[in-house]
Amino acid sequence: MPDVVELILADHREFEELMRGLRDVSAERSVLRSEFAALLVAHADAEEREVYPELRRHASSTDQEVEHGEEEHAEINQALLAFLEVGDVEGEAYDEKLEELVEVVNHHTNEEEQTLLNDARVKLSESERQSLGEGFLAARKAMLDADCGRVEIVRSLVTKTADRID
Repeated sequence: MPDVVELILADHREFEELMRGLRDVSAERSVLRSEFAALLVAHADAEEREVYPELRRHASSTDQEVEHGEEEHAEINQALLAFLEVGDVEGEAYDEKLEELVEVVNHHTNEEEQTLLNDARVKLSESERQSLGEGFLAARKAMLDADCGRVEIVRSLVTKTADRID
């Protein structure tokens, strides 16, 4: 079974690839936007359900680091909602909202890789990381199967997590 750290890193690389595609005027932007939204939501949900609680339990990450990750997920959801609500995928508003989203996603993935994921590498055993990988994959798949990237789901997430953002 794959290591949860490697699974999360693979998603981060997929985010980068999708963001490049979303900038490409010759790409099927509507399709890529839906794929990106679903992966972002499923990834964050799986981290918060399966990974972050274990990092807290094993004291591999501080509560502050985990809470900060959750706050950043809420910020990503806000930026994602604004991006999904843009109607014209060829217009200036699309480019502006995409860049705002890219900025918060890149900030979060960079920070998470330097803190939480390094803590998991050092302080969790290989079997613990593999067990977390199983849980992460199952939670992520369930969200993807539920078509979690739809605008109404992202809107409800933004409403539900609004109190996380400073």
